[in-house]
Amino acid sequence: MPLRRPFTSLFRPQRGPDQTVLAEHRALIETIGRRKLLRGTLSLGALTMLSGCNVSDRDAVQTVLRAVSGFNDGVQALLFDPNKLAPTYAASQVVKPPRFNAYYEIEDLKPVDIDGWKLELSGLIADKRPWSLERIYALPEQDEIIKHICVEGWDYIGQWSGANLRDFLTRVGADLSAKYVVFHGNDDYMESIDMPSALHPQTILATKYAGEPITDPFGFPLRLRTAVKLGFKNPKWIRAIEVTNSYSPGFWEKQGFNWFSGL
Repeated sequence: MPLRRPFTSLFRPQRGPDQTVLAEHRALIETIGRRKLLRGTLSLGALTMLSGCNVSDRDAVQTVLRAVSGFNDGVQALLFDPNKLAPTYAASQVVKPPRFNAYYEIEDLKPVDIDGWKLELSGLIADKRPWSLERIYALPEQDEIIKHICVEGWDYIGQWSGANLRDFLTRVGADLSAKYVVFHGNDDYMESIDMPSALHPQTILATKYAGEPITDPFGFPLRLRTAVKLGFKNPKWIRAIEVTNSYSPGFWEKQGFNWFSGL
């Protein structure tokens, strides 16, 4: 009895995917997979079917993955409730000191030279005069005991105090209808958040941790603390704030992480 030749699907690629391509894009695939809305629904195979691209084509794969990541950002933005408060915790649960995290080791930290330090303002802001630390300290202080959640999977409860960001932006005449608020750090770290998240009631410009001024390893003299974003969206050692409608990818977005990164 003659053996039947196995059926070959017209939709099956003639050769398998290049494993180096899969490895190259693994970080971005895992980032997409982290988002709750899309978890379990996307795979490289599904993306290939939807896009019609060959997974051995690096540019095509990157284009598809970036498109899905951008779609994910848009969905998160639509689902974001600017009035919903994140959970808060008891002072007894606060971790002291907070955990150091940056894109470099703590040994490479360069402390801010506070002599003559000013917070610079730019973009869609009416009053761009720089702010001294003393003037920032004089602003009404808001206290938040919230959870810091890192994209790497760890978290801790911290107590942060400082000026409410919405109040600060209103005070300096920022355009609250703009799309982005951008933060520039003393270590050249740049990160941006959407305006609705910047205006959230639990988003502050923190100057204190557990009732004491923030020290060098943890963002002195000024850092962002918001309860509605993953940890890397909370830049430290802030030296400048910009309000703009132009998007520029931050450090981790350039590594393939989602920009919105909401909780």
